[in-house]
Amino acid sequence: MRLSRRVCFDVPMPELTHEVVITWGTALAAFLAVALHGIWRYTRNVITIAHEGGHALMAVLTGRRLSSIKLHSDTSGLTVSRGKPRGPGMVLTALAGYVAPSLLGFGAAVLITNDQIRLMLWISIAFLAAMLVMVRNVFGFVSIIITGVAMFVISFVASQEVRDTAAYVFAWFLLLGGVRPVWELQVKRWRRQAPRSDADQLAWLTGVPALGWVTLFGLVSLAALVGGGALLLGRWSTPLL
Repeated sequence: MRLSRRVCFDVPMPELTHEVVITWGTALAAFLAVALHGIWRYTRNVITIAHEGGHALMAVLTGRRLSSIKLHSDTSGLTVSRGKPRGPGMVLTALAGYVAPSLLGFGAAVLITNDQIRLMLWISIAFLAAMLVMVRNVFGFVSIIITGVAMFVISFVASQEVRDTAAYVFAWFLLLGGVRPVWELQVKRWRRQAPRSDADQLAWLTGVPALGWVTLFGLVSLAALVGGGALLLGRWSTPLL
């Protein structure tokens, strides 16, 4: 009698549901918007808005007087606040920029996975409106207006399917887009092209080496990406109270 050594395994394939397509499709779209340089040179403006918004928000929360926000066509930005030149308020204000996009992306993921997409869009619109008041250059004004109008249309005009898809793209983009600028910052520092970066200012304020601050930026961004990605992929849940 001849025995067969072949063994067949019945491995079930994951069901390709609408939710799976939306989740992974939007993740891929956001990844391409960050990874491809020709697209990134334009989409990075959204990350700059979040970055400068982080500086501005922290300046207000720590009691500093916010003077102006400027966004430039080369995707750089500048937020000016008045107050004590040293101390916790200045440190937190300088720290907030590079971690803001990632933390906003994580917050967006929490709201999305708790079926609060419209609330997430409203918060984004309010955030942009508050920034608009303090913007002091034309490019910055136009950038925020365009972004705000897009958010408004998605929230109040678009269908639910379009709104859900756009919300996922937005959250993934902030999570992924928060990581790349940290790497770009360190590359510029290696080339001595960013002597007055946020990390170098923090080094001057605290005595902690700038590389330590860049490392902190990177760890926060990666942690937010892992946590936010797990939420969007349904591998983790954080119910709102």
